[in-house]
Amino acid sequence: MIGPLFCFYGDDFTGSTDALEALASQGLETVLFPKAPDAGLLARFAECRAIGIAGESRSRGPEWMEAHLPAIFENLRQYGAPLCQYKVCSTFDSSPQFGSIGRAMEIGRGVFGNRWVPIAVAAPHLKRYVLFGNLFAFGGGSIHRIDRHPAMSRHPVTPMDEADLRLHLARQTALRIGLVDIQALEQGSADDLLALQVAASEAVLFDGLGWESITEVGRLVWEQAEGFCVGSSGLTHALMMHWRAVGLVTPDFEPPQATPVDRIIVVSGSCSPATATQIEWAEHNGYSAIRVDVNSFDMERDLSSALAGVENHRGVVLYSALGPADRHGEPKCESLGRYLGSLLAELIRRSGVRRAVVAGGDTSSHAVAQLDIDALTFAALLSPGAPLCRVHSREPEMDGVELVLKGGQVGPQHFFENVRQGIAE
Repeated sequence: MIGPLFCFYGDDFTGSTDALEALASQGLETVLFPKAPDAGLLARFAECRAIGIAGESRSRGPEWMEAHLPAIFENLRQYGAPLCQYKVCSTFDSSPQFGSIGRAMEIGRGVFGNRWVPIAVAAPHLKRYVLFGNLFAFGGGSIHRIDRHPAMSRHPVTPMDEADLRLHLARQTALRIGLVDIQALEQGSADDLLALQVAASEAVLFDGLGWESITEVGRLVWEQAEGFCVGSSGLTHALMMHWRAVGLVTPDFEPPQATPVDRIIVVSGSCSPATATQIEWAEHNGYSAIRVDVNSFDMERDLSSALAGVENHRGVVLYSALGPADRHGEPKCESLGRYLGSLLAELIRRSGVRRAVVAGGDTSSHAVAQLDIDALTFAALLSPGAPLCRVHSREPEMDGVELVLKGGQVGPQHFFENVRQGIAE
């Protein structure tokens, strides 16, 4: 097959680069745009067989989705790829009020004309699994059902209090949701069960445990889906596995490796315990850590402190909180994200630092919107779900900057130092 193969919309920026990694690190030329591209911008990346649009629907309500998603989905439909994915986080955190996956699924189904919508959430590379419709995720050293997860059950905006994803989605949509379970995937009866579920449902959830079952999900979605699907980067990886098996992409591809740099800049709006551990590790290992006062944004004060930190340390980390219990009257994620993005942009211009990290899924989209980015492409692997990306911008000071967008739960405690040294986990 020659020409467009795949497209996706990410419900936040960190999740969008997760999908970019799943595609480009395995040899499928991919570009990620911060908004729907026009013909001229598409032409600059004509060699790419997959495109993505990084969005912000995870932090928006159904009214925003109804106003914005139809045009975005139509833009992607016009791209002409056989399949379009609504990319969500594998923790599936959402609610009827914010980031409603159910409402987005309804809109996508309408634009693409699907009879039924596949939903595939499991992502073994991120230690997220779905068994008999229930979501499990790693955290704090062990695997938890998502409604008992130490971070996601207490998410400040969209806490997960229901592990059965069909029941979770039932709060967001009236669409009937079937299930292809792990037994059918592992015992070779998934095609027959899927046919029964499609006959009785408008959407079908797929279980997933290891790569064997995930690969089977990829085959089923590619062979039987009708243009639009919903899923995590686990689904994106599953599709890549199937495409390699049938010869649609290069079977052997070695992704490029990152080189070390002397300094990095990190801005964090995350309340995750994992990110808190990373900030604390950095502060004890040669980084300057500076708390941003979320009740009184002061650009010149924070810039002055950060520039001094960059000058005298391996890097600087500007953060709003150290874990969920450390939030002090934090404003809406949009306000915080915009401030952190503006701060990062000015730091890049003034310091000359060319590698940076934005931590926090809910704030990432608003932060990156301040960076004057035309597009992102894959640069190198670092930690699963958080690749090194290359910025394409008409602004010379921003063009070529290397950027990592990290979800709150992603990465080991020394993640920021890995980014600086270009070390892949």
